[in-house]
Amino acid sequence: MNHQFELPSSYKKWTWGLIGAGAIAVLYGIIMFHPFAAPAAHGHGGAHEAADSGTRFWATLLQNSVFWLLVVNAAMFFICVTTMAMGGWQVALRRVPEAISSVVPILGIVTFVVLMGIVLFGRTDIFHWLDAEAVKHDKILNGKKGFLNPTFFTIWSAISIFMWWFLGKKMRTLSLESDKNGQMDYATGKKWIFKNTVWASLYCVFFGLSVASTIPWLWLMSIDPHWYSTMYSWYTFASSFVSGMSLIAIFVVFLKNKGYLEYVTEEHLHDVGKFMFAFSVFWTYLWFSQYMLIWYSNQPEETKYFIERIGTAEKTGPYNTLFFVNLAMNFLCPLLILMKRGAKRNWTLLTIMAVLIIVGHWIDFYQMVMPGTVKAHPKFGIFEIGIPMLFIGLIMLGVGKYLSKHSLLMKNHPFLKESMIHHT
Repeated sequence: MNHQFELPSSYKKWTWGLIGAGAIAVLYGIIMFHPFAAPAAHGHGGAHEAADSGTRFWATLLQNSVFWLLVVNAAMFFICVTTMAMGGWQVALRRVPEAISSVVPILGIVTFVVLMGIVLFGRTDIFHWLDAEAVKHDKILNGKKGFLNPTFFTIWSAISIFMWWFLGKKMRTLSLESDKNGQMDYATGKKWIFKNTVWASLYCVFFGLSVASTIPWLWLMSIDPHWYSTMYSWYTFASSFVSGMSLIAIFVVFLKNKGYLEYVTEEHLHDVGKFMFAFSVFWTYLWFSQYMLIWYSNQPEETKYFIERIGTAEKTGPYNTLFFVNLAMNFLCPLLILMKRGAKRNWTLLTIMAVLIIVGHWIDFYQMVMPGTVKAHPKFGIFEIGIPMLFIGLIMLGVGKYLSKHSLLMKNHPFLKESMIHHT
C-alpha cells in the first residue's frame, strides 16, 4: 500500500497562488491604509468618532491570524483528547491532524507579530486599554489593568504560543518514533501509550488554561473591555474546534480521493462528521445562552455588545444581517444536514459542509472583531478577501510539507488494528 504522499503539481500551484494573492493583499493594505500612522480619534470606551483605514488593516489581520491559529491548534487538541480517551479509531487518519497542527509555529509567529504590531504602534482603536490616560480615568479599565496591560499581554501571548508549539511538537515526535522503532511488544507498547497519555494530558491542561480561558479574553474580548461574558472563551473554543474538525475532514477526503489512507473508511469519516455535528450544536448552545441571558437581563453594560451588532428596535445595526447569517450557517445547516447518518458518510456532502462550517465560523470571528473596532458597515474588498487566502496558503504549505515528509500511516501503533476494523 502507498503510505508516502507526493504533492500533486496542482496542489503546489494552489498553495503558492494563494500565498501570492495574500502577499499582494498585505502590500495593498500597507500602501492604501497607512497602518503605521497614529490611529483615528476615539471617544469614551473606545467608540471611534471616525474609524480610519488603519483600523481596518489591523482588525482584519487580528481576526484572521487568531482564527486560523486557533483552528490549526484545535487539531492537536483533537489528538490529545482522543489519546487520553484511549481512542484507537483515529490512528488510521492521525497523520492528518498532526500535519495540520505542524502549522502552529508558522501561524503562531504571524499572530504574535500582528499582536505586537498592535501593541507597539499603540493601536488604541483596536485595544482601548493601550491608552494609559484613558485607563487612569476609567474605573472599569483601571480595575482590569492587572492583566490588560502591554507587559502581561506580551508575556502571556508569547508563553501560550510557545507552549502550543512545544507540547504539540512533543506529541508529533512521539508519533514519528513509532515509525522508527519498529513493531512493539506488549510491554513496550504499554509504556509508549502511557508516555503519549502523559504528554497529551499536559497539552490539554495548558489548552484549558489558554484557549479555553485566558487567550480569548486577551486577544478578542478585550476589544470591548467594558463588556465581558463568562461563556466567551468556551464559545470561542467551540467555534475554533468545530472548524478544526472540518479542516481535518477536508484533508482526509482529499487524500482519499488521491488514493491514500487505505485504512480510512466511511466509518472514520462518520465519526469525524459526528464531531462536526456535535460541536455545531454545542456552539449553538453557548451562542444562545450568551445571547438569551444578556437580552433577558437587559443591562446596559452587557447589551452594548449586541446593540453594536444587531442594533435596537428603533435602528437596525450594521452587522444585523451578518449576525443572523452566522447563526444559520453554523447551526441550521449543520443541524439539518449532518443530523442524518448518510450525510456523514457521503464524502462530497461532508466536504461541502466542512467548507460551509469553516466559512461560517470565519464570519463568526469577523463579527467578534469588526463591530468593536471599525464600527462601520462590513466591508469585503481586496484586502478582506486576500488575507484569508494568505493563511489558507500557509496552512496548505505546512500540511503538504509534513504529509510528504512522513508516512501517512502509523504502522506500529498498538491501536492500529483497532482502527482498521473500526465500526460505528
